[in-house]
Amino acid sequence: MDARALITRLAGLIDAHDWEALPGVLHRDFRCRLVHTGEVFDREEWVRFNADYPGFERMHVEDVVVEGDRGVLRARVTGKGGTGEALEFAVASFATARDGLLVELVEVWADVDQQPPEGTRP
Repeated sequence: MDARALITRLAGLIDAHDWEALPGVLHRDFRCRLVHTGEVFDREEWVRFNADYPGFERMHVEDVVVEGDRGVLRARVTGKGGTGEALEFAVASFATARDGLLVELVEVWADVDQQPPEGTRP
C-alpha cells in the first residue's frame, strides 16, 4: 500500500476498534512517539495502548496530506470520560511508510475545548 492508503486504513481500523487487524498495517520496526508525553511505543505496545485506552469511541478523519512515503492525517477523536462526560480531542499523525507498511508515527494531541490564555486576545 502507498502512504495515503496506509494512513487511511490505519484510521479506519482505529475507528472500527479492529485491534486484531491493526498490526497488519504496521512495519515490524514500527515506532510511535507521542509529542505531548514523550512516550515511544513499538508495534505491539501501540496497538495495546489504543485497544486499552479508556472511553475511546470514534476517530473522524478530517484531512490527509501525502507526499511520497510521508503523510499527515488530521482527525477528531471522541469518547467518554470517567463520569460519562463527552470528550473531544484533535490529533495530527505524521506517518512514514516503508516496504508497504507504516514504520513511524509521530502524534500531536490537543484538547479541542481549550480557552486562549487570558490577556492574549483583544
